Amino acid sequence: MNATRRLLLKSAASAGLVATAVAAGLLKPRAVLADWNSAAFAARKPADALAAIGAGDAGASPEVRVKAPDIAENGAVVPVEVLTTLADVESIAILGEKNVYPLAALFALSDFDGSLSTRIKMGETASVRAVVKAGGKVYTATKEVKVTAGGCGG
Repeated sequence: MNATRRLLLKSAASAGLVATAVAAGLLKPRAVLADWNSAAFAARKPADALAAIGAGDAGASPEVRVKAPDIAENGAVVPVEVLTTLADVESIAILGEKNVYPLAALFALSDFDGSLSTRIKMGETASVRAVVKAGGKVYTATKEVKVTAGGCGG
């Protein structure tokens, strides 16, 4: 049998099985989705967002690093990488400190390899803050990112 055909049949069978489980009420899509911290994502000040995720007392750490461009020509897609050598990482939050809603991302992690990459939206030049919870403690690092308007400076 053709490998592509076999893959298609397996995928269709898997999708049918999941659809049947959802229809029977055995699998609830809402239960599968990640937990949503609405207070943290609705906060309009960085301090309020940090308090909502339990990181109000986060201290700067050399073991946490934020890699982001010095100048982002498109604020809609700013690449951010959080690197850490800390053990037992539980979660990582990323904040754009001057955004209307500062908390851009919150990741609950297990079996973390030390590097997390994503893209965030930034409305203007500001610090990007990474907050790492590891071993029951909270650590942070920041990086200033200049957002230009159409690549013309700003």
